[in-house]
Amino acid sequence: MRDVTVADNAHAAAAEHAAEGTGLVFHPMDQFKVQPLFGHGGEVSFYTPTNAMLWLGLTVLAVFLIMVVGTRGRAIVPSRGQSIGELAYGFVHKMIEDVTGKDALVYFPYIMTLFMFILMNNFLGLIPTSFANTAQIATTAILAFAVFFAVTIIGFVKHGSHFLGLFWVTSAPLAIRPVLAVIEVISYFVRPVSHSIRLAGNITAGHAVMKVFAAFAGLVALSPLAILGITAMYGLEMLVAFIQAYVFTILTCVYLKDALHPSH
Repeated sequence: MRDVTVADNAHAAAAEHAAEGTGLVFHPMDQFKVQPLFGHGGEVSFYTPTNAMLWLGLTVLAVFLIMVVGTRGRAIVPSRGQSIGELAYGFVHKMIEDVTGKDALVYFPYIMTLFMFILMNNFLGLIPTSFANTAQIATTAILAFAVFFAVTIIGFVKHGSHFLGLFWVTSAPLAIRPVLAVIEVISYFVRPVSHSIRLAGNITAGHAVMKVFAAFAGLVALSPLAILGITAMYGLEMLVAFIQAYVFTILTCVYLKDALHPSH
């Protein structure tokens, strides 16, 4: 048994060595590792400056530049920065009004901040050698659970125990209402899980595929196809970056609607 294991390890090492010779050794998931900004390796503590912290800070800076610096002139004929800020403002404002209702506009600042933070994080993550924080489940889980706890608290504050009516489907026959109530409770508590995994999963998948194409670009025979693939994937990922920010935000609006209007 030991001889077989040694032989397998030898074959694996030989295969890896051969792959290194063709330039096909790559690790597409390494780009998602949280690493210290200064030095190589080492243990990452709570106070260690990391690549994740750097790009989170750059995301906040990007949102500030667009929404504060870019719109401070408030000219009748807007600049490019003001136009982008106004388009984002109008887009999210209309989304909240259409999905949740005018009574939800009081929560516009939070939802707008959420949308811009995710959008800028997604776009900055497409810069070569950057770090995609929205590919980290820790980041997306915090955002999703913040939404979950916020809408739950709002629901109980606004309606008290009547908020539990969200789980009681009055339009269904009485005999199956208890079963539906259990399903509704389970689906409600699964919301932050699906909310966070959807965003992180899509960003991770796209970045990993681009890394694979980049590895094949090192081969002369496959280089043209690999470069074409990277270009196509990059364009697709720019679209995904916007769509995922939109999906996360519109789901937040849907959950908020349930908190403000819990009755079925």
